[in-house]
Amino acid sequence: MNGTQPREQGPAVILVGPMGVGKSTVGALLAERLGLPSRDTDEDVVARAGKPISELFLDEGEDHFRALEREAVAEALADHKGVLALGGGAILDAGTRRLLAGRPVFYLEMGVAEAVKRVGLDAPRPLLMINPRRQWRALMDERRPLYVEVARAVVSAEERTPAEVADEILGLLDTTDESEGLPTPRSME
Repeated sequence: MNGTQPREQGPAVILVGPMGVGKSTVGALLAERLGLPSRDTDEDVVARAGKPISELFLDEGEDHFRALEREAVAEALADHKGVLALGGGAILDAGTRRLLAGRPVFYLEMGVAEAVKRVGLDAPRPLLMINPRRQWRALMDERRPLYVEVARAVVSAEERTPAEVADEILGLLDTTDESEGLPTPRSME
């Protein structure tokens, strides 16, 4: 799919996928196993805004949230050297997708039934407030091609534990980059 970026240009592993798929949890496990720091851009946005994302959406609107998200992603891609989990909608921005090109991006996927089990129908997710199943399907119809576009590999999280997902991603990484001691993605071609 994509070529590789030199390791000094950002994260060793980047996780994308829908809300509730486990990007933050899998990212923390990967970081621990690789001996690297973990970072989540949703947490960066919350810290910058001083309020939860659900409140940010309601108080400031989605456009304001997306602007904060774009900034958080660009900063993390520029200076974070560990495992990075992106918010579910981060890939909607064309500039963000360009920044992800050639990087070690893994798309964690799951179906609607799994999403309902994980996210629930009453969770404080602003984009799922009305008819969550239909909204989730519509979001995925829009986002799935974008996740695939930026991903080096697609990893199913369907009925799997975070540890199993992390194990698969580790298996997709070569052991280390000799010069930096960091993992490098295998060629997926």
